Amino acid sequence: MRASATRRQRSTAASSTTMRTVVRMTTPTAARAAARTGVALLTTAAVLSSSGCFGSSDSPSRHGPRAGKTPGAKRAIVWNTRPDSLASLGDSITRGFDACSVLSDCPEVSWSTGTRVNSLAQRLRSGSRSWNFAKTGAVVADLPGQIEAATARKPKLVTVMIGANDACRDSVADMTPTDQFRTTFTSALTRLRRDLPKAQVYVASVPDLKRLWSEGRKNVFGKQIWKLGICPSMLKDSDHLDAASNDRRRQVADRVDAYNKVLKDVCGRDPLCRYDPAVHKYRFTASELSKWDWFHPSKAGQRQLAEMAYRRITAP
Repeated sequence: MRASATRRQRSTAASSTTMRTVVRMTTPTAARAAARTGVALLTTAAVLSSSGCFGSSDSPSRHGPRAGKTPGAKRAIVWNTRPDSLASLGDSITRGFDACSVLSDCPEVSWSTGTRVNSLAQRLRSGSRSWNFAKTGAVVADLPGQIEAATARKPKLVTVMIGANDACRDSVADMTPTDQFRTTFTSALTRLRRDLPKAQVYVASVPDLKRLWSEGRKNVFGKQIWKLGICPSMLKDSDHLDAASNDRRRQVADRVDAYNKVLKDVCGRDPLCRYDPAVHKYRFTASELSKWDWFHPSKAGQRQLAEMAYRRITAP
């Protein structure tokens, strides 16, 4: 029994020695393994955090993409409904022709820049910084010269009313061809945009010349003035209602429609340009036509043009 007890004691001692040896051998190994595991966990956490997987305060999934960080994002173009300066381009209508006296300009009552009428400039409170570069008799081919003059003033708004004289020629055959009108107007607007990249542009439609003939022919004196050479393609032989005369007037009306389509199309490609169809649609009354030629707008007619332009320019 003593021998057996002695063997058990020896066996227990050996086992204890072996356990201490194992502990001494495995502890550094386990530590190294734990260290490697900790590094791996920290690395994974860093990657997940940087990718937003932990839902940090900058996470797009919680707050959407950061403002201004979208690649290729463009600043939105905003139309200014209250420009503080303007330059006017165009023809006799914008010059206030025959609104104050017979066969003469009266820019003081111009719908755009006039000081003796509630003009666009007055409504926008930009009267002291408004310039009228329109010219009586001007056609679309004259726009580049007017643009050059306007550029020096650096206006915030440019108004354009052109095209009536391209249709008001000695005959239908002399009217500006539509393709030529498009090319010229496109080139003019391109130049304006190059010279005044931030300027807003208001393009009025060409008035309904046939409507003006229909209203003005009611006045005997007006028809006598027309014989002096005012818009002969539409107004000559104003009382003639034969097929040839009616066809001539129809061709002029069709050409005006074609011009207005060009104005709308070309202006529509420029985000800082607004086309206004209201002028062509407006039915001028006798009181809104000049008492000297019954064709150009009177002071009352100029006020109506100003009202139409103001509505279009200040629309949201």
